[in-house]
Amino acid sequence: MKDIDNQKFQQIVATAKELFWKFGIKRVSIEEICREANVSKMTFYKHFSNKPELVKYIINKITSEALAKYKNIMSQDVSFSEKVKQSIQLKMEQTDEMSQAFYADYYKNADPELLDFLNQKIHDNIQIILNDYIDAQKRGDIRQTIKPEFILYFLNQMMSMAKDEELAKLYETPQDMVMELTNFFFYGIFPYERND
Repeated sequence: MKDIDNQKFQQIVATAKELFWKFGIKRVSIEEICREANVSKMTFYKHFSNKPELVKYIINKITSEALAKYKNIMSQDVSFSEKVKQSIQLKMEQTDEMSQAFYADYYKNADPELLDFLNQKIHDNIQIILNDYIDAQKRGDIRQTIKPEFILYFLNQMMSMAKDEELAKLYETPQDMVMELTNFFFYGIFPYERND
């Protein structure tokens, strides 16, 4: 019975993630999730009290998995520039299936409780990245003249820019904009191949 419960739980989570990524959070109903996952509403409510709780679970799961992958990249015995390249690739993979509708709900239309949860996750992850960059600066992998506080400020500004509708209009997809911001953060305006 425990395996069946676990299987149904995984079906709900996988189905909800797929639907949220495709159609956004607001548009997808609990009924639709249950229908697509082939589970009853009673089964849904056995695992989640409401849709925001399910969204939080999915976001928490995704961010935890992404953080584990990021930490794995940073622990490798490779150059810092290689770690940066792999971090960008990871970011690309994370945003690859994100629809415009999900992006809008995630960044602009989230209810206040969900928005607080998302902002806390973003803040926690940015702090981890900042600590890695401070360590890299101490090792001489990042120029000594840049203030770590500026790095943190810039990362926070990037999150604000990701919510900017005028900026979003310049790109075909949210992924394109996220990758442009990420690449700009790491490389500035110089070609990626630049080694000096």
